[in-house]
Amino acid sequence: MVRQLELQTGSHIRRVSRVKISPFLILAGVLLASWADGRTAFGQASSELSRRTRPLELTGDIASHLVAGADQFLLAKLEQSRENRAKHWNRDLSSPENYSRSLEPNRKRLAHILGVRDPRVKYSSPELMATVRTPARVGGTHSYDIFSIRWPSIGQIHGEGLLLVPRQGRPSADVIAVPDADQSPEQIAGLVPGVPAASQFARRLAESGCRVVVPALISRETKKRIGRPHLTHREFIYRSAFELGRHLLGYEIQKILALVDWFVQEADGGDPRIGIAGYGEGGGLSLYAAALDTRIDAALVSGYFSDRRNIWKQPIDRNVFGLLEQFGDAELASMIAPRTLIVETARAPELELPGKGGAPARLITPPSETVRRGAERARELVAGLKPAAPIHLVSSSSQGAGSQGTGPPGSPPALVGLLRSLSDKLRLAPAGPSPRFLVDSFDPGVRMERQVGEMDRHNQWLLSESPYVRQAFMEKLDTTSLEGYRKSIQDYRRIFRDEVIGWFHDERLPPNARSRPIYDAPDWTGHEVVLDVYPDVIAYGILLLPKDLVPGERRPVVVCQHGLEGRPQETIRGDHRAYHDFTAKLAERGFITFAPQNLYIFRDRFRTLQRKANPLKKSLFSIIAAQHQQILDWLKTLPWVDPGRIGFYGLSYGGKTAMRVPALLTDYALSICSADFNEWVWKNASSRAKYSYVFHGEYEIFEFDLGSTFNYAEMAALIAPRPFMVERGHFDGVAPDEMVGYEFAKVRHLYSARLGLADRVEIEWFVGPHTINGKGTFSFLHRHLDWPEKRE
Repeated sequence: MVRQLELQTGSHIRRVSRVKISPFLILAGVLLASWADGRTAFGQASSELSRRTRPLELTGDIASHLVAGADQFLLAKLEQSRENRAKHWNRDLSSPENYSRSLEPNRKRLAHILGVRDPRVKYSSPELMATVRTPARVGGTHSYDIFSIRWPSIGQIHGEGLLLVPRQGRPSADVIAVPDADQSPEQIAGLVPGVPAASQFARRLAESGCRVVVPALISRETKKRIGRPHLTHREFIYRSAFELGRHLLGYEIQKILALVDWFVQEADGGDPRIGIAGYGEGGGLSLYAAALDTRIDAALVSGYFSDRRNIWKQPIDRNVFGLLEQFGDAELASMIAPRTLIVETARAPELELPGKGGAPARLITPPSETVRRGAERARELVAGLKPAAPIHLVSSSSQGAGSQGTGPPGSPPALVGLLRSLSDKLRLAPAGPSPRFLVDSFDPGVRMERQVGEMDRHNQWLLSESPYVRQAFMEKLDTTSLEGYRKSIQDYRRIFRDEVIGWFHDERLPPNARSRPIYDAPDWTGHEVVLDVYPDVIAYGILLLPKDLVPGERRPVVVCQHGLEGRPQETIRGDHRAYHDFTAKLAERGFITFAPQNLYIFRDRFRTLQRKANPLKKSLFSIIAAQHQQILDWLKTLPWVDPGRIGFYGLSYGGKTAMRVPALLTDYALSICSADFNEWVWKNASSRAKYSYVFHGEYEIFEFDLGSTFNYAEMAALIAPRPFMVERGHFDGVAPDEMVGYEFAKVRHLYSARLGLADRVEIEWFVGPHTINGKGTFSFLHRHLDWPEKRE
């Protein structure tokens, strides 16, 4: 083929003589001329992106690097947490009275995060538990009697357990003896086998002249819940309670404090001597209860005291949101001062929970040196208090375990220390005979089912009340004008940021953007991008640039978010059944799109990030929000991006992101929640609905106290007055239509009736499953990001 061509490069035109040239070279020349003339920015945009970023040389699975980096970041934060606690304390050591008063803000905070909020029921005395076949007196010896009792605590929740009453004289002290979760009251009272005689501390205290109550704890027995996950009783109660601002630990502490109420009432204005002694889980409850309630004169904590920075490895029912912000075990011990605390190093409960739908966990005996350092640190925190705080460390090694202090709990030195701190009259009596059990047929499982059932019903009652609690919470929102609304919503956004999601106030690193091209489609090019966020933390995603960009043009951006266990690539190519290439389809419509990699991938690897974040008063979204802020800030530096027209569109877990991240980051101009929006608190806390996360394996999903603060309607209020849309398939298994409609009706009422912004809120119902529909939502994006659906 012989042809004369003019190749235009910039303002220079070169005439090419007649030569034989192939059609491929002709095409190449046309593309080169088109690029040089600015009619397509394929080469120009790629060149500009390369100029603005360093080459991306990271190898391997970048998503794995991202999760590993977040893990290292959180482990470092856990390590630093002890040193950061001091700013939350204002101890006045000038006198015991002033010291106790100075701790009131910390006690209030501890009660809040433990869910110790509900008023306790007033009562005159515990009830004796008897039937026509079984007497209330279930056992005893010549020196004390044992009764089966129950007492009210909060709502319809009762404590149940044993009451040990000395037969001779008036008891010199009242003691609450709290077993481990896998021990029954009957075992530590010596009525049934299961606990060595040397560790039956409840009966040893009764033999020594104390009136003793032994509450039953919720056990770690594992059951398959409605054919789905294997959960311990404790995790089953924890899940709903946590979402509703309560806690299994708080419920059990309330039972303990209800006993303290009884002891004080019986003293009739006198000064009762009240002690508490606990082992394993009971040791933790004893530590918390004594830190909260100054009416407890002395506490013995055995087989529990440790460095709490590894709490994320332990059973999830020990997870307390924000615990390590102010409280480690040493800080809790300092709250007991100037009262007596005895810490016993002993062999702790040891177990491993494999998961199977519940949270995997492991309990080990704390090293005696760790316990010693913790007790010493507690003394240092109260150094200067006069008289010196009686914080005693006792080793159970004298019971035959050698020098490591890991012998059985309830050693004589520990019990002697507790008794002496309660009364000068008390002495540890010689061990007597085991009590006789008068019950022919004993099944502790029946009591356990009652106890679990009462707590579950209380959780469900709280769930039914939660809409009214949230309504009262939001009553300061000003909807009389847009100006008033924007001003008043800021306080709620701050609460959501700091008290619910958790926010790292660390200064973010320079983005140090790195990129490399990975896609070349007919209408767009794709580039992997990595940004630095915090030390060890990166943001990663794929940027799609339309090829018809022209110099000087600024376009809207849609950030397209994948769901659980997803990847950005799945939203671009392969027609994934949930995503249908929506990131690429929007780029074909002329939008710049960015598909980030979020943290929720690799199952337990990401779920343990939530476990590590929660004690710091943080969550997965504390990191995700920082990553998105870095992405937003970087996108706004690109010459093709209109910084005022960046929208968010996410599906499933990406829909969860759509409810939380734009609520926090006002740089997002709009948000679309696909395949997730529903009555979120109900979905997390209901123990009746088959849709509930209580019966699923996502043990990280529960967020503390949403029931009292932010359901999805309230999160949408944080997005308002920016445009907000829900994409809902009728056959999406996330929730039934009626729950989606119920929650969305509140959002529509806010936008349409209260703010007069009916054009900014929308829901699209379609016949389909858990998937991107890409019809009404695409039109919504075109309309509110001001980008024509059909272009010349």
